[in-house]
Parts: sequence; C-alpha cells; structure tokens
Amino acid sequence: MKLIILDRDGVVNEESDAFIKSPEEWIPLPGSLEAIARLSHAGYRVVVATNQSGLARGLFDLHTLNLIHRKMHRMAQEMGGLIDAVFFCPDVDEANPFRKPNPGMFLEIGRRLKCALTGVPVVGDSARDIRAARAANAWPLLVRTGKGAKTLEQDLGICANVEVFDDLAAVADFLIARSG
Repeated sequence: MKLIILDRDGVVNEESDAFIKSPEEWIPLPGSLEAIARLSHAGYRVVVATNQSGLARGLFDLHTLNLIHRKMHRMAQEMGGLIDAVFFCPDVDEANPFRKPNPGMFLEIGRRLKCALTGVPVVGDSARDIRAARAANAWPLLVRTGKGAKTLEQDLGICANVEVFDDLAAVADFLIARSG
C-alpha cells in the first residue's frame, strides 16, 4: 500500500492564525485538490492528520468540524480525488501523545491501516509536522505554503535533511515521478 499523510491547514487549505472555524473559512490552496486527485489516481491512500485545538478552545464544535471536513472530502471528490481518512487531535495540551509534534496521531494511522510508517511521506508546513513525522519514523516533507516559508526561516535546524517543495502539487509531481 502506498500511503501519504497530509497536514490540513497550510497544506491542503489556506492557513489562518484565527483558526478555520466554519466551512466558509475553509478555502483550498490552489492546486491542492488536484494534487490529491493525482495522488489518488497514482495509487496513494491519502490521509489527513491535523491538530484542531479550536475545539478545546471553544471556537467551533465537533459538528462544525465535521461540516468542514465534509466540504474538503466533497471538493476533493469533485476533482477526482479521495481522502481516505481524517485524523485530528482536539486538545490544546502539548503533553497529549496524539497532538503534533508528538507521534501518536501518526502511529494510530499506521495501526489502523496496518502498515509501518517507515518511508511514508508526511507533508506539513511546520516544525511540529516534521518532528511528529520523524518521531513516527516516517518521511517528513515540507511545503512553503501556509507556515512553511516561515518555518524554513526560523527552524533551520529542524528542517535539516528535509526535502522542501513549493506546494502540495510539487510534492505530488515528485512522488508520482519517483514511483513511476
């Protein structure tokens, strides 16, 4: 099985320091849904893994988060793509083993899909995505979208030996060419 794990905000959709609190605020990044479609057609199972502390902060409820994700699924399907699953951590507490930068969410994905994460690409835009991928023995990839450009400037140490791409479309191009 070919698996790819994507962070949501800043990778699939526009980032917001004020959180994505409604389906209307969820706006896909240019080319991201097409990239998901190409990855799906190339045989990848696409899974989204996202911290969603806005739930614990009371900024939105679970019903609203489900509506946001329903929109994401629908729009990906309209482009011919499939998001197999969405995993999220609603907690603010950094000690939660499932909250990135901890690897628990990724390890749970591997457990549920019955696959080792070694070599599985994890696409993120922040140091916490890279740290979580490394801790789960996955393959961290950084995009410049979202917080990615800022992460490159501020966290050079954590970005060492991490391949960097302009966006999710560039990641899809690279992975599909590599596996083809």
